[in-house]
Amino acid sequence: MIKQILPATLLTLLLTVLLGLGYPLAMTGIAGTLFPTQAHGSLIEKNGTVVGSALIGQTFAKPEYFHSRPSATTDADPADATKTVPSPYNAVNSMGSNAAPSSKAYIESTQALVDQIKAENPDARIPLPVDLVTASGSGLDPHASPAAIEYQLPRVAKAHGIAEAELRALVASQTEGRVFGILGEARVNVLKLNLALDERWPLAK
Repeated sequence: MIKQILPATLLTLLLTVLLGLGYPLAMTGIAGTLFPTQAHGSLIEKNGTVVGSALIGQTFAKPEYFHSRPSATTDADPADATKTVPSPYNAVNSMGSNAAPSSKAYIESTQALVDQIKAENPDARIPLPVDLVTASGSGLDPHASPAAIEYQLPRVAKAHGIAEAELRALVASQTEGRVFGILGEARVNVLKLNLALDERWPLAK
């Protein structure tokens, strides 16, 4: 019996060291060497300070910035751990709303968001894009559709006092095409676009 237990134990220990420690460390080292930006969270810096990640959206509320799509992520309520409170783009709790389209609460909250966005963008010239009033499945999507950006463009151009054509050119330079030309849809990383906007037309603080 000992002859059977000893090899099994040694093999378990060996595989634990190789696959539980060696392999993860090797992959981490290789990823950090070949893809340093992605391996460290695709962080974006401005003037040497990390301002966000290219993989996770964030809230923009000022009229001079393009706004991100909504986020349905939540966090524990500080006043009652058994409840949750909205916590947009909470990376530790990636999730969608899971609300059915027939849900009364969902319909009411979406309508309120529609009204808010229309009020914020009175000069919009195209129909309100759906991704401006619906959260992604993860709740962390950092991108918006070109239509969502175009809808907001008159507001942002007006806030900066610039021609819409100039701003549209900047948006075009920040628009990412389909992966390999066939996968997914064209999209714009909202944080990167707003940073490019700040760099091109800085506002007085």
